[in-house]
Amino acid sequence: MNDQSELRETVRAGYAAAALQVTRGGTACCGSGSPEIDESFGARPYGDEDLAALPEDAVAASLGCGNPLAVAELRAGERVLDLGSGGGIDVLLSARRVGPEGKAYGLDMTEEMLALALANAEKAGARNAEFLKGTIESVPLPAGTIDVVISNCVINLSVDKAAVFAEMFRVLRPGGRIGISDVVAEDHLTPAQRAERGDYVGCIAGALSYAEYRAGLEAAGFGEIGITPAHEVAEGMRSAIVRAVKPADAPAVPGVRSTPETTAGGSCCG
Repeated sequence: MNDQSELRETVRAGYAAAALQVTRGGTACCGSGSPEIDESFGARPYGDEDLAALPEDAVAASLGCGNPLAVAELRAGERVLDLGSGGGIDVLLSARRVGPEGKAYGLDMTEEMLALALANAEKAGARNAEFLKGTIESVPLPAGTIDVVISNCVINLSVDKAAVFAEMFRVLRPGGRIGISDVVAEDHLTPAQRAERGDYVGCIAGALSYAEYRAGLEAAGFGEIGITPAHEVAEGMRSAIVRAVKPADAPAVPGVRSTPETTAGGSCCG
């Protein structure tokens, strides 16, 4: 197993444990081991009205560092993809916003999180939500079929962020957009200094700098890029809102990276 594979397995195992903790009646945490960092993650950025409409386990499993829906400006009838959907909080809220004519997809590589998300979708009656098993570096959806890509503190966990940016661009229709919450580091911090502030599974060590994030999105083809810092999660590192648009005249990017695999029991959510 190479270093990337080992790191991905560490991330998978950490989030599988978080899902099992919720199913046993606990609350998930981002896993940094630092109370000062961990208290920056969770369901706090969401409004009381949204939280009240969700199953308790969806709220308990929230591991994000922000609220991407606050900036995604979802509209009725749109098709939304949540990268690293976890217990399903953002998928369920997206499904409510886009309505019965729209669709909300959640993508996660962790069986335990997918099982938890499916249970939450059933409790919420979210029939326009669908959960897929896969990695965010190889999205199992056709090109040009998504209006909005969201993600909540997950891209920092990827071992190949360039592939994630390329996949977001591929699945979006021309004119489609992203609204992402993620941890971003100040430009002067080296990778070693970021690692000193928290581990990879804890959403800290893998964070890009502002300049690196912008350069990665530009290299993938995105325009209208905006990265707005929010609350501090560690010294020199903040939760940030990331916006970008796929140009309306962008050429089609063909292909489906892998065969979509709807998780077991997903028929209730089709």
